[in-house]
Amino acid sequence: MLNIRSKKKKSSQTMDEKLNTLRAGVLGSNDGILTVVGVLFSVAVATTNQFTIFIAGLSDLLACAFSMASGEYASVSTQKDTEKSVVTREEKLLKTDYQKQLNVVADYYVDQGVTKGTAQKIAKDLMSKKALETIVNIKYDLQLGHYMNPWDAAFSSLFSASAGGIFPLAAMTLTPVAYQWPATILAVCLSVALTGYLSARLGNGLVKTAIIRNVIVGIITMIIHYSLGMLLQA
Repeated sequence: MLNIRSKKKKSSQTMDEKLNTLRAGVLGSNDGILTVVGVLFSVAVATTNQFTIFIAGLSDLLACAFSMASGEYASVSTQKDTEKSVVTREEKLLKTDYQKQLNVVADYYVDQGVTKGTAQKIAKDLMSKKALETIVNIKYDLQLGHYMNPWDAAFSSLFSASAGGIFPLAAMTLTPVAYQWPATILAVCLSVALTGYLSARLGNGLVKTAIIRNVIVGIITMIIHYSLGMLLQA
């Protein structure tokens, strides 16, 4: 008898959900750093008024943070809707074409190296106990009832973008005028190096490459916006 497991209220986040929230945070932090320093460099070259520089940087920090948060919310909401749509479709297929779904599960285990006879037994056992959970996990690598949370991603991005932007903003506006440029450059290089390290660790990438890449991008960003500020001054 077909037994479709009802969706349970999740008690804890899966690793994918946690990584998605962390990913949004790392990306938000990196964007916050680079967008704020871009505005700061452009404005600071064009004017020496510290209040003007601060307001420009703060305005950009807030705009970047809310922009990143809204973008993450929209993106992850779409992903969540897609996941729910997939589950609904598979639930219908289990009612209309159960044998085909059973074969999909059996074929999966055959591909894993299990003999055909054993694979059939495993498939029948799993499908008799938790059909929907089994099929969505095998076909789409989804855990039933665990969907990406757009609010988690949005708040993570909002907070991290704000926190990231504070580094160059504080360096440019709180350090003595004589040291504000080297202090800001150092703050940006260190902070983007940190986000590069974190992104590489989360994505199992090359840490050294990610750090160097982020630092280079940060330096290029500062050069471009410094040049724009010089043009405005001229």
